[in-house]
Amino acid sequence: MFYYPDARLTLNVVDNRLATRRSAHEAGKFQMARSHQTIRMSSCACRQVQCRAVGAPILSVVCYCDDCQTGGQEIERLPNAAPVLDADGGTAYLSYRDDRFSCVSGADLLVGYKIKDSAPTQRFVASCCNSGMFLKFGRGHWVSMYRARFEGDLPPIEMRTQTKYRLANTEIPCDAPGYQTYPMKLIGKLLASRLAMLVAR
Repeated sequence: MFYYPDARLTLNVVDNRLATRRSAHEAGKFQMARSHQTIRMSSCACRQVQCRAVGAPILSVVCYCDDCQTGGQEIERLPNAAPVLDADGGTAYLSYRDDRFSCVSGADLLVGYKIKDSAPTQRFVASCCNSGMFLKFGRGHWVSMYRARFEGDLPPIEMRTQTKYRLANTEIPCDAPGYQTYPMKLIGKLLASRLAMLVAR
């Protein structure tokens, strides 16, 4: 059962977090650098909600943890919801820094759900068509966007994590390394992205 303490949530654009801590000159240089980076858009099924991600993701990952599976199953139980989980129980994400993510339309349609009231993570769903859009870990500096909501060319999957929870009895896909837990490589990428945020890179 989903909990939704913030039943109707207007998502603040987080691109401005760093800019507020810089001089106007520094913010201008930051925005100019970003203008040359790849921009990817994700949309809900009916396209009323659209999110933007700038630059390369921190990670392109498939997670099999029990929380991601439970959260995905709950989303898929919503009326007319689009699929979230892969056939083997994995959830594919593109994870971006907070300052490289924004909701550019339909933010007022986003609803944040938790798998339990005390959970630190919310899964945001477009209430117009019940499309799962992204996951936000409360204490983290990143947003994990559901890969299925993007179109076009996407970065290859870099790793599959928490494979010990994988549902299928078939061989795990060999498109990327698989890990039974969260590998140090993942933690290292998150730490490096946090440092890059702090120095405005």
